[in-house]
Amino acid sequence: QVHVVESGGALVQPGGSLKLSCTASGSRSSMDTMGWYRQAPGKEREFVADITKGAEFIGYADSVKGRFTISMNDAEYTGYLQMDSLKPEDTATYYCYVYIDRTWWGQGTQVNVSM
Repeated sequence: QVHVVESGGALVQPGGSLKLSCTASGSRSSMDTMGWYRQAPGKEREFVADITKGAEFIGYADSVKGRFTISMNDAEYTGYLQMDSLKPEDTATYYCYVYIDRTWWGQGTQVNVSM
């Protein structure tokens, strides 16, 4: 059983920055991929970014490209989502997932971008 925990969500003003963290525990198998999705109230969950081990492949949604940066330390089973130039439309619950033998999801962390 792998336990995934996100942290770092907060209330921030438009134009501000936040750094989300994701930590996986409970397995010593290789962490091959980490990614982030988000879900705003009344909307479907949408892809934000993902990264593979060794940063061989990195992908971003068009809506966050150039503003968000994903990183992963597979040896430490941790990952981050640096979010800059935040907009009100970035308000959502952000979910981290990791692929360790299969996909595991966290419970989410809330990000609110508002004056």
